[in-house]
Amino acid sequence: MFLAKISGNVVSTQKNTYLQSHKLLLVKKIDLNGNYIDNKDEIALDLIDSGIGDTVLVVKEGDAVQQILGHKKAPVNTMVVAIVDDIAIQE
Repeated sequence: MFLAKISGNVVSTQKNTYLQSHKLLLVKKIDLNGNYIDNKDEIALDLIDSGIGDTVLVVKEGDAVQQILGHKKAPVNTMVVAIVDDIAIQE
């Protein structure tokens, strides 16, 4: 899993049958201070209605995504699983 910030939406006129009712988002990895780790965007499936600018927790593991979706038919291995409200680190 990793922290990320939503940077955009993915719009497609044709999708895999098992993705037709789901939203796809562009995410960029961030560190614990909210700074971008790199400039790479990744596409993630979103079932929790997050939006551009949200800090989110992303899982990048095919088995976890399959368990959440309840089937193995969708070609997905990256999914937004939580919106992060706050990060508190105790030293």
